[in-house]
Amino acid sequence: MYNLAYLVSIFGVIGLFIIFFLAWMLIRKIDKMKKLQMTVNKLKKALEEMDEQAKLIVRTDMELNKIQEELDKKIIGLYALQKISRAISTTLQENQIFKRIEVDYLQDLGFEKACGFLWSDKENKFIPHLNVGYLIDEIEMISSQIDLDKKLYLNLIKSEKTISSISKLPGAGLGDKINHIFMVKFFVISPILPREGNQGFFFVGTENTDVVLTEGDEELITILSNQIGQVLENARLFEKTWLAHNELEEKVEERTRQVTMALEEVKNVSKRKSDFISSVSHELRTPLTSIKGYAAILLEEKLGSLPQAVKERLAKINRHSDELVQMVNGLLDIARIESGKMTMKIEERDLKDIIDSASDLILIQCKNKDIKLASDIQKDLPRVLADRIQAERIFINLLGNAVKFTPEKGQITIRARKKDDAVQVDIQDTGVGIPPDALPRIFDEFYRVDNPINEQVKGTGLGLSLVRHIIEAHKGKIWVDSKPGKGSTFSFTLPVE
Repeated sequence: MYNLAYLVSIFGVIGLFIIFFLAWMLIRKIDKMKKLQMTVNKLKKALEEMDEQAKLIVRTDMELNKIQEELDKKIIGLYALQKISRAISTTLQENQIFKRIEVDYLQDLGFEKACGFLWSDKENKFIPHLNVGYLIDEIEMISSQIDLDKKLYLNLIKSEKTISSISKLPGAGLGDKINHIFMVKFFVISPILPREGNQGFFFVGTENTDVVLTEGDEELITILSNQIGQVLENARLFEKTWLAHNELEEKVEERTRQVTMALEEVKNVSKRKSDFISSVSHELRTPLTSIKGYAAILLEEKLGSLPQAVKERLAKINRHSDELVQMVNGLLDIARIESGKMTMKIEERDLKDIIDSASDLILIQCKNKDIKLASDIQKDLPRVLADRIQAERIFINLLGNAVKFTPEKGQITIRARKKDDAVQVDIQDTGVGIPPDALPRIFDEFYRVDNPINEQVKGTGLGLSLVRHIIEAHKGKIWVDSKPGKGSTFSFTLPVE
C-alpha cells in the first residue's frame, strides 16, 4: 500500500510537471504565433504599400510618357512654326506670303488641311488666299458657304479670339457646322489682324480621329496667324513706302527740273539785269559828265555873272549830279563783281593797317558827332587774303553807316579775331538799330530801312549790297545782329593765307 501511494504521488508530480511543461510550451507557441501574425501583418502592409507605390510608378510613367509625347509634339510644332515664320518672312510681296506655307509644315503641326481668307471691301466678301489639302471645287464650295455666313467670320475677326473644336464656341452646333463646311473632324480658326489693309482668318483642320487637339495647338496656330498678320502688314507698309518713294522721286525730279529751269531763268534775268545796269550806267556817265561840266562852268561865272538864286539852283544840280555819279559807280561795281569782270588784286594784307586807314578817313565824321571810335584787334592777327582798295571800301561803307545811325556821344567799336580759317571782323555801334522785319532785306540793292534818319539823309541803298558783293567775291560772308534802340553789329569774315 505504501509503495502504491508513493507511486501515485510520483506520477501525480510527473503529471503536474508535464502539464506545466505543456502549458509553458503552449504559451510559447501562442507568443510565437502572435509574433508571426504581427510579422505577417507587417509584410502584408509592406506589400500593400509596395503595390500602391508600383501603381503610382505606373501612373507617373504613363503621365511622363504623355507629357513627353506632348512635349515632342510641341517641339515638332515649334520647329514647324519656325520654318513657316522664316519662309513667310523672307518676302515683302503680299501675293507670295500664303504661297510659302507648305503642306509639310502643316503636317508637322498635326494638320493636313488649311486655308486662309482675307476680307475684300471692294468685293464685299472673303477671298481665298491659301489652299492646302483641298481640291479646287472643294475650296470654291467652302468659299460659297463662308460667303453665305460671312457675318459669323467677321464677328470672329472682330473678337480677335481663336476658336477650335475644344474651345467654348459662341453658338450651339457651330463646331459641327464648321466641321461639315471644311470637311474635317477637328479644327482651329484664328483671326489674321494686320494693322494696315484688309483682315481675315486662318483655318487648319484634320480628318484623323486619333488626333488629340490641345490648348497648345491653339496657341501655335494663334502665333502663326499673328505672324502672318505681321508679315502682311510689313508687306503692305513696304509697298506703300515704295510707292510713296517712287512718287516722291518723281516729284523731286519734276521739282528739280522746275528749279533748274527757274535757276537758269534767274541767271538769265540776273545777266540781263547786270548787262542793262552796266549799259545804262555807261550811257548815264556821258550826260552826267556834261551836266557837271556845264554846271561847274556856270558856277565859275565864266560865261557871265549870275543871280544868287541861279547859283543856288546850279549848286543843287551839281550836288545831285555827284549823287547820281556815286550811284552809277556803285551800280557799275556791283555789275562788274556779279559778272566777274572786276579785277581784284588778292594778296596777303595786314588787316590792322586797312582798319587804321579806314578809321582815319571816318574819324572826322566821328568827331563832328562826338562819337567815340574804339578798336579791339587781336594781337598777332594773321594776314588776310584781300584786295586792299576793296577791303577799305568795306570798312568805309560799314563805318559810314555806323556813324550815320549812331546819335551824338555814342560809340563805335571795331573788333577783329581769328576764327577757324578766317578773320572775323565785328563793327558794333550804339545806334538806332534795325527792325526785325528789315534784317532779311538789309543787303538787297536799293533797300533802305524805314526810319527817321533815312527820311532826313538821302542815300542810294547800294552801300550794303556793294559790301556784300565785295565780301562774297573774297569768299567771305557777312551778317548782322541788331535790335531797335540797342544798336547793330555788322560781322563779316575774310580768309587767311
